[in-house]
Amino acid sequence: MSSKQPVTVIGLGPMGQAMAGAFLDGGHPVTVWNRTASRADTLVERGAVLVGSVEEALTAGELVILSLTDYDAMYAVLEPASHALSGRVLVNLSSDTPDKTRAGARWVTERGGIHLTGGVTVPPSGIGRPESSTFYSGPRGPFEAHRPTLEALTGTDFRGEDPGLAALFYQIGMVMFWTSMLGYWQAIALADANGLSAADILPHAGETMTTMPNFLSFYAARIDADEHSGDVDRLAMGMASVEHVLHTNADAGVDTALPAAVVDLFRRGMDAGYAADSFSSLVRLMKKAG
Repeated sequence: MSSKQPVTVIGLGPMGQAMAGAFLDGGHPVTVWNRTASRADTLVERGAVLVGSVEEALTAGELVILSLTDYDAMYAVLEPASHALSGRVLVNLSSDTPDKTRAGARWVTERGGIHLTGGVTVPPSGIGRPESSTFYSGPRGPFEAHRPTLEALTGTDFRGEDPGLAALFYQIGMVMFWTSMLGYWQAIALADANGLSAADILPHAGETMTTMPNFLSFYAARIDADEHSGDVDRLAMGMASVEHVLHTNADAGVDTALPAAVVDLFRRGMDAGYAADSFSSLVRLMKKAG
């Protein structure tokens, strides 16, 4: 019999399957449940135990991993068996907003369980790799107690006891990921309109992205100090540049929704009187009022 901690995984989409597989690879006894039971077939062949109900899944052991679409799915799945949450440590690796995460944590706690929030920063292919990382937040004691088991999935990055913090850090990453990738799709569309392939522009795109950490570091301290003097760059110069980007895309006949949105934000900064300031002054427009 394995000396490793038993783990239950509820939700067997691509991420849940990868997580259950990583626990099996790490020698953990694994219990699984999924609404569509056939998704567990490969895991059962590898030694996982498939149970027929959520209640059985929850009572199989102390540590329960949730891999669902969002917190609404958590309520839908767990509500009928919520009496079985008592004494369980529920590690919710589903994505949602920080506020919904905090509400979900209260819901679990009110039913006698312990809720740990997780924000996985990699796709399923990154599960089981120690160089990958997952944000965690919630009660520190239970997290530390189960950290060795959770490290079968990825490296762990504990962010504090507020259950919403892991979700917040995850969503901060998603803000940057989705907008960056849309910028890349825009570049590919512009290249295609001019007879170039994604492979043709890949080296230039990669070189451009490798410069970004330098910009992030440079602007972070200035923004925290609310220092937006135009000694290095000026919003007015950036305004001209983003308009050139918009016109280049329009001339090529590609969709201009994304560059037009960028121009609109710059124009709002100009209207707010920031023309002579750094374009980092746009952060002021984007921050919560008051």
